[in-house]
Amino acid sequence: MANPFIDLIANLIHLYKWCVLLWMILTTLVSFKVINPYQPVVQRVMYALNRLVEPALRPIRKFLPDLGGIDISPIILWLLLDFAIEVLYRYFYNL
Repeated sequence: MANPFIDLIANLIHLYKWCVLLWMILTTLVSFKVINPYQPVVQRVMYALNRLVEPALRPIRKFLPDLGGIDISPIILWLLLDFAIEVLYRYFYNL
């Protein structure tokens, strides 16, 4: 039997993963100057995504060594979110 509360939490984590992915894509496009960061729509979207994603990335970045300008913290966050979803389903559904 499915637990709607657990499914809601898993869906929220999936939604957060999409926010992380969109943040990764937008920051890459801005850094390669494909998107103008001074456009008002881009500024608003980047502000909102930064407010959502940066608090989760900050603790991960504290533990990572300096990789010479390469930031792998979003990838680690993505893997941690996948792990959280897997733990939710395995713990509550005993799969």
